[in-house]
Amino acid sequence: MNEVFVSGENAITSLGFTVSDHLDKIKNNITGVKLYNDGLLFPEPFYASLVDSKLLNQHFSRIGDPGKYTRFEQLMILSAHSALSGSDIDATSPTTVFIISSTKGNVDLLENAKQNQFDADRVHLWKAAAEIAGFFGNKNTPLVISNACISGVLAINYGYDLLSSGACENAVVIGGDVASEFIVSGFQSFKSLSFGPCKPFDLNRDGLNLGEGAGTLVLTTNPGAVSSGKRIKVLGGAGSNDANHISGPSRTGDGLCFAVNKAMKQAGVQPAQIDFISAHGTATSFNDEMESKAFSSAGLSDVPLNSLKGYFGHTMGGAGTIESVISIQGMKQSLLFNTLGFHEYGVPEKITIVDKLTRKEQKCILKTASGFGGCNAAVIFAT
Repeated sequence: MNEVFVSGENAITSLGFTVSDHLDKIKNNITGVKLYNDGLLFPEPFYASLVDSKLLNQHFSRIGDPGKYTRFEQLMILSAHSALSGSDIDATSPTTVFIISSTKGNVDLLENAKQNQFDADRVHLWKAAAEIAGFFGNKNTPLVISNACISGVLAINYGYDLLSSGACENAVVIGGDVASEFIVSGFQSFKSLSFGPCKPFDLNRDGLNLGEGAGTLVLTTNPGAVSSGKRIKVLGGAGSNDANHISGPSRTGDGLCFAVNKAMKQAGVQPAQIDFISAHGTATSFNDEMESKAFSSAGLSDVPLNSLKGYFGHTMGGAGTIESVISIQGMKQSLLFNTLGFHEYGVPEKITIVDKLTRKEQKCILKTASGFGGCNAAVIFAT
């Protein structure tokens, strides 16, 4: 089995367009979540984390024509372009594959005001993925991972599987989503949106904040393509489905616990070797409760854990990639970022929630995600 390294990374959210933008704000407890009153997205004011469209166009115009790409595609291309610029990977190589993760992609093109802006087939994820990979001149058919909010973590895992088995040498894993009337109204129909900034794992949490953005991890089997500093490897990952409910997670946490245990087994690590957990932490009642049970059952109660949702909301199909990028930066700088919005412990089982910026060396970390339909995923990174 080949070793798999992280060769480049990027995140784009309301906090900024670079990794350093995000770190500067996260270290200072600055959130991108705010109150929006956009009647095109939802008839009532709601809290969310949205990327400034004017800034997006400005940034994209430096590398391409914004008029040729949708808002979703611009985010994904910009993120991948930034990640690749910090890597020695050849995006055009036949040994490089693009993996696109998203829950809805260009679903906003179905809205009346946008239906005639692009060809009708652009709404399909396969077509959007082809546009994204085509921008970089990559001739391989891009792979699409769309499995609710675990899509990003699953995409990283799939990239790891392809590279470790020798099927290809490099993978550009991009995850992202944009807010739309369809998405906002859908989450509101579940009464899952918070009336203010979200509070992961807090006793008084009342729901999530939607976020939009994109995150990219460039994976490679070539250690020489890794920049100086701490060399981060993907050790393995796993997915599961608890088959509990169309939207609600298992009340026992068994599904997530299964994915975590399987990921640790593939990675060849024990619970005592995990130095940090980047949890899903949506700040919904059922998710946070379920996660506490899963981590406790997996023997990880004493491992420092955070949720990054308070900084840039729940970025859906981009959550796994964006939050992995930030957590990898934490590994490189020996920092644990605090869980913004958390004040009072509010879950049934013991977990160790990071409540302030903390310096801690991390050799092995766990990233998890859970989503509608009872799906769960986990991936392990190590130095």
